[in-house]
Amino acid sequence: MLIAADKFKGSLTAVEVAEHVTAGLRRVVPDLDVAAVPVADGGDGTVAAALAAGFTRHEARVTGPTGEPVTATFALGADSTAVVEMAEASGLQHLPGGVFAPLTATTYGTGELLLAALDAGATSIVFGVGGSATTDGGAGMLAALGARFLDADGAPLAPGGGPLCELATADLSGLDPRLAKTAIVLASDVDNPLTGPKGAPAVYAPQKGADEDDIATLDAALAHYAEVLERAVGPKAAEHALAPGAGAAGGIGYGALVGLDAAFRPGIDVMLDVLGFAPALAKATFVITGEGSLDEQTLHGKAPAGVAAAARAAGLDVVAVCGRLQLTQEALAAAGIQRAYALTDLESDPARCMAEAGPLLERAAENLARDFLV
Repeated sequence: MLIAADKFKGSLTAVEVAEHVTAGLRRVVPDLDVAAVPVADGGDGTVAAALAAGFTRHEARVTGPTGEPVTATFALGADSTAVVEMAEASGLQHLPGGVFAPLTATTYGTGELLLAALDAGATSIVFGVGGSATTDGGAGMLAALGARFLDADGAPLAPGGGPLCELATADLSGLDPRLAKTAIVLASDVDNPLTGPKGAPAVYAPQKGADEDDIATLDAALAHYAEVLERAVGPKAAEHALAPGAGAAGGIGYGALVGLDAAFRPGIDVMLDVLGFAPALAKATFVITGEGSLDEQTLHGKAPAGVAAAARAAGLDVVAVCGRLQLTQEALAAAGIQRAYALTDLESDPARCMAEAGPLLERAAENLARDFLV
């Protein structure tokens, strides 16, 4: 039995999900052989999944999204592959008092975190993006890595996406030279372009406190930013603005594509490789996946869909556990999931589901075991 589930956001880590599912299964089948590969899709929880897979924990003191210092964690593998999660430095959880800063939040600390990974000896980096408080196109990140963004007077721009409308000159020649020798994979479940109706400001900035005026400001600022970068580095800047992943995490995907020569891959595909999922799958006869909410987003690159696709390709049955289920049985079947066990089927109050997620998940796993294993 292989448990390869993501976190239940706000209640259980991916490791805790596996522990509770295992406990429930073994109440019904005490001698059950269970293996766990906690998974993530490149968003928040990605570093935790790498640490659970045996990577070494490293910490760095970096600049938070509104300028305050924060402690950020990254993971380093024995093969010198680092897993860096931008939310660790520039995520919504680091907004003081939870107060949004849609126009001024910066990814500068993410650049510092990437530098820390290089200092620790990383020769390749899996760069997971998601959960950001920022919409600055990765300008802050690139500035921390040595780029210069100046206004018409030759002064450095203020932090955030809003000030990018004042950008006159971009110079990427000062980027840390180690970056040119480092393979960087942009791992994301988001394939949006940088700007426009499906761009980072229009789709994601409202989650970061942006109103309609802010969205218009940010969209124009990022479009201008891309134009200035095109003058600095050539046509690839315009091409990357339209590329899948450019709009990830407030446009930090764009900064990674243009400035770091990153290669975009769906986050779950990258993380399954990094976490050693294939060897574990080869030993399995049955797979359990899951996440907090199984919904339409799950079908577009989230961890359970990736796990189910790989398991189905290997000819294995897959079932899921979740906090809430918002997919039809037909949609589940199309994704390769035979059945889903939701905590809300056991407890209708969402607040109690969150507070008692562990015990409820064990009960769900007992039901799963009775249905499929005895």
